[in-house]
Formats: sequence, C-alpha cells, structure tokens
Amino acid sequence: MTGQLAFVESPVQLLNVLEWAHTRSPGGCAAPPTGGPADAASPLTVVVLSPTDPMSRGQLRRMAQLARDEGLAVHWQEARGGRGALVRTLRRLAGPLRSAERVIIGDPFSRYVQLLLTLFAPRHLTVVDDGTATMEFAARLGSGERLVRWHRAGGLGPRELVLAPVTALARRRLAPAGSRTVEVFTSLPVEAPEGVAVTGNGYAWTRSRFGPPLLTGGADLVGTSLVETGVVDADHYVRVVGGLARAHGATRYFAHRREGAGKLHRIAVETGLQVVRPELPLELVARRGPVGRTIVSFPSTVVHTLPLALAGTGVRVAVCEVAPAWLRATASPRAQGFLSGVTGTAAREVDRLEYG
Repeated sequence: MTGQLAFVESPVQLLNVLEWAHTRSPGGCAAPPTGGPADAASPLTVVVLSPTDPMSRGQLRRMAQLARDEGLAVHWQEARGGRGALVRTLRRLAGPLRSAERVIIGDPFSRYVQLLLTLFAPRHLTVVDDGTATMEFAARLGSGERLVRWHRAGGLGPRELVLAPVTALARRRLAPAGSRTVEVFTSLPVEAPEGVAVTGNGYAWTRSRFGPPLLTGGADLVGTSLVETGVVDADHYVRVVGGLARAHGATRYFAHRREGAGKLHRIAVETGLQVVRPELPLELVARRGPVGRTIVSFPSTVVHTLPLALAGTGVRVAVCEVAPAWLRATASPRAQGFLSGVTGTAAREVDRLEYG
C-alpha cells in the first residue's frame, strides 16, 4: 500500500474519497491522477478504519463494494476490534504511512486519525468532507485553536488532557509547512487558512453513476443526531418532526446513522412517519430514488450536498432553523452560532424554514 492512501471511518468519507478520485481522473477512479504534486503516484488505496456501530459498518461495507467496483483497492481494518486492535493497526499501517506520497483523511477531529498523524508527517494531505466538521476544521486551523468538535461543552476532561499532546502535534501536521501541501476537498463554504487549497466537490461521480430519480408527490424528512450529541432536547425534537411532517405532507423519515433505536421508534409511533434506515449515504439514496419532490432537513451537511447531487432533478431542498428554545441547557455555548452558520451558508436553491 503505497502512493496515495486514504483513511475513512464513515460511509460519507468514503463517498467523498470516490468523488475526489473522480475529479482527478474522470475516466475512472483507479486510473493514475494527474492534477497535483503527488498525483503521478500509484493508484489510490483506501483503508477503512472500521467503526463499531452496526449502521455505520453496514453502510461502509456497501460503500466499500462500490469503491471496489470503481477499481480501487479497499482494505478493511478492524481498528476498534477489542484488546490489541490499536497496536495491530499501527503495526500494519506504519510502512504504508511512511511511504505514502499523499494521505487523504475524512475526519481531522478523529482521535484515531490524529494518532496516526503523530507517527508520520505526510508529504501531501487532503481532507475530504465528513459532515459540517469540515467548516469547523478550516476555522480552527486558521485560528490555531485546538481540534475539538463544536458540540463539545466545557473544558478539557481527563481523556482530553491525556491526548492533548497528540492533538497538538496532529494539528501542526494538518497545516501546510515547508514542502507539505494541504488540500480541503469540500462541497461546503469554507474560508481556507493561508496556504490551504480548497477544491470544490460538485458530486460529479454520484451524478454520473446514479439517477435521475423517480419523484414522488410528497415530502421526505431527513433526521439528525443533534439529540444524540446532547445539543437538542429529545421531546422538542419529536414534536418538531411531527409538525414538519404535517405541514409538508411528509411520509418518510430518513434516519441519521447515529440516531438511537428508541428515538426512532418514538418518531414512528407519535408522528406516523415511515422511518427509513438508508443503506448508503443519503446523497446516493436520493439520487437513485424514488424521492420526494421536497426534502426537509435540519442544519446539516445535506443542505449543501443534496442540491449538488440532485441538480436538475426538480427536487426542492428546505432547511429548518434550530431555534434557541430547542437547545438543552448543557449544550455547548457555540452550538447555536454554529448551527445558524450552517443554515445561513446553505445554497441559494435551499429554502429556509422557521418552526417554533
């Protein structure tokens, strides 16, 4: 495993690695790219640092097969598979990391990725989207702040204190320095720090491989993990979902892969919505169809990605603002501003909704 090496931990990361490879080699992901300082290297190899939750693993298995169908080499690594998994993973990846000309990562906030970055200094680095974390990463890299997710409240806990040296070194290696280049491949509006190149992700691979979808007459709702991350009150969230369903004639609720089974059961019972656990990232599910003529989402990456993936199909995307009253008392002080920023920077084609 040499040349170009990608580390992915979620289905969306793997989708965006495929999109990145497509922009470098539109004729096929596995063909040698031609657009950057490391792009004469051998074809791209993807290493899946497998998560533990079943939904993510299932989607990743299916995405891995799509990547193999595109000609990419995909290695499944049980990086969290019990005692000794970390040591085995580091031992297996040490050689490829040292020889990799370009490294692609999806989540710069991942402790696993940060640990890998302390073992080597990549010659060239690409960060692909893994949700709205890309916006936060660009902002924190530019300001020199710690790489801590926006929804984390409070100061440094015991675990963060132990890992602080790792995070600090990883942040330095995620920044351009000397001959090292850093690229952010994104569908989101980011302000690049000095020396960081931004490449737009227009979901060209997705549109070339799937669809256009058959449109149904109703609306679909897109779920969020804001309850699971401790940002939004669960009772309020379920009430709002029911109200949105009635207002827009929605019949389906596409669950986020991190949403809990108890909450989803409650949504199905109290709102009458059909809860759907997508087998692939929503961009692919929507593009393949069938899909509602209107898609209503809370502030998340999909308000930026779906208009690109569904361009020219006639699907309307709307984003529902998260009101301050929805937030839990323990939510991070930065939560409201960050969520408003996600909504405010959505594409012009996205309608903005308010719901009390």
